[in-house]
Amino acid sequence: MRGVEYAELEAFLAVARERSFRRAADALAVSPSAISHTVRALEARLGARLVNRTTRSVSLTEAGQRLHDGLAPAFADIKGAVQEIATGAAAPSGLVRLTVPRVAAQMVLAPILGSFLASFPKVRLEVTVDDALVDSVADGFDAGIRLADQVRRDMDAVAVSGSLRGVVVSSPAYLAAHGIPGSPDDLHRFRWLNYRQPFSGRLLPWEFVRGSETVALSLDGPLASNDPDLLIAATLDGAGLAYLTEATVADHLATGRLLRVLDDWCPTFPGWQLYFPKGRHIAPALKALIGFLSQPSR
Repeated sequence: MRGVEYAELEAFLAVARERSFRRAADALAVSPSAISHTVRALEARLGARLVNRTTRSVSLTEAGQRLHDGLAPAFADIKGAVQEIATGAAAPSGLVRLTVPRVAAQMVLAPILGSFLASFPKVRLEVTVDDALVDSVADGFDAGIRLADQVRRDMDAVAVSGSLRGVVVSSPAYLAAHGIPGSPDDLHRFRWLNYRQPFSGRLLPWEFVRGSETVALSLDGPLASNDPDLLIAATLDGAGLAYLTEATVADHLATGRLLRVLDDWCPTFPGWQLYFPKGRHIAPALKALIGFLSQPSR
């Protein structure tokens, strides 16, 4: 590949990543007009329009998306390999872009950010919090965190938490007024505060296991949201019962502001995993994060 061809492809990837010629120009330290000219030259050489441009937005054409999906991983491998050789035994450095859901950001990343950034001062993290199941490679992320059963098979993954546990909780005032369910069959008498899954649009079923019995229930209630914090706030305010991850309400359980019900029916499930493309070069900065998060003590 000639130098001019590499420059054209690098400019195109920057525009695809930033969705802006100006921001792409800033990232590559060139002028917006130079970026525009370079991308047009690439389009002319390939005989295909790659980018749709308007005064307000920049998007990829179908051909542009195919080119991006094929190029982005290869360019990441090239840059990672060059960086690793250039730095040698030097401390890991560079940018790591992560996509994580809100709960994982709170449970996995928030507790270690200070110590990780202090341990690796040349590493920069850019964390996008998004509960949707994004395509991490197509969207330009180096890695992501998801529940084990949500990680695609074409990804490598390492566990970054122990097993998680579901828990049904409510406020003492609500339970005093409405009673306490003795089994999942009793739940139809109570008000449900439901979590709506962003990636499917469906309400999260309430799943219960006791011995050989397995029950999965779905019931409309007065509130549904894709924000766990809002559901917790409504539960604290006495609006009903919520089915949540135990770790997200541990403090409220410890202080008695929330109480467990059906505790012997609540199952555990595999925890969070950090995932990244299988068989690809792993940059030193990402290696450092993987090692830090996967330590047994975490």
